[in-house]
Amino acid sequence: MPSVPPSGQQIEIHAGDHRVVVAEVGAGLRSYTVGGRDVVDGYAVDEMAGAGRGQVLIPWPNRIADGAYEFRGTPHQLPLNEVPAQNAIHGLVRWAAWGPAERDADRVVLEHTLHPQPGYPFSLVLRIEYALAREGLRVTTTATNVGIDPCPYGSGMHPYLTLGTETVDTVLLRAPGRTMLQTDDRGIPAGRASVEGTEYDFREPRPIGATELDHAFTDLERGDDGLARVELRDPQDERTLALWVDESYPYLQLFTGDPIPQVDRRSLAVEPMTCAPNAFRTGEGLLVLDPGEATTSTWGIRA
Repeated sequence: MPSVPPSGQQIEIHAGDHRVVVAEVGAGLRSYTVGGRDVVDGYAVDEMAGAGRGQVLIPWPNRIADGAYEFRGTPHQLPLNEVPAQNAIHGLVRWAAWGPAERDADRVVLEHTLHPQPGYPFSLVLRIEYALAREGLRVTTTATNVGIDPCPYGSGMHPYLTLGTETVDTVLLRAPGRTMLQTDDRGIPAGRASVEGTEYDFREPRPIGATELDHAFTDLERGDDGLARVELRDPQDERTLALWVDESYPYLQLFTGDPIPQVDRRSLAVEPMTCAPNAFRTGEGLLVLDPGEATTSTWGIRA
């Protein structure tokens, strides 16, 4: 019997010289190249998606302290999968199998039904569309509450952007966050502050340098089109990348991966999030979907 890749079936889409591979496991963005050059720092076909690379974060992104929350008067306890910090992290679908529902040469839609389980006794039908055009990638996530009760919901994704540099230190970064969420030693928000005058103010392009990033930003500056953009540029060859989010994403997590050997400043995670870290406990940005209600969010990469 032939072996199965750790990330399951591999689904490739293409448009011009853009190539994307999406994995069955987690519906993750395993690779994205333009003209043969990596745009995201993905993982090989014989690897698992370590460090969250390209993963889908539903029904919450980031962390829930102690994995415990209360929803409409009922307490819930989630598994603690960030064991050293005693947090529940990045949702429940990263390692689940997703199936292709629609497929064209330049587009694929994957679906997954999240059934009730301990800690999250709610039902969601999830659809993620990856669509390529010559200018870049668009990713659209739709969640529908197919259960009989309202449910808490948030979503995010975890792509690492790369310009092919040895580290991100020399990369020029422009990021739209005016406010940074300050965190404790478990990565849980403990306050907020303006980025003005700090090393975390990247509203004007400048090198990342030695700045260690593992922070959520909000109060995002947006263009007339309603989009907020994170832009990277290699000053050596002027190669550029931009990740954009629509208004359904009020938060962006930036992460240089310093403590993770698989990353270690080789690339920059730019994580769109519909809610703040720990939102199941604080309610910040949290959506509540009534039975039959759906919500859609879109982000993309322009390369």
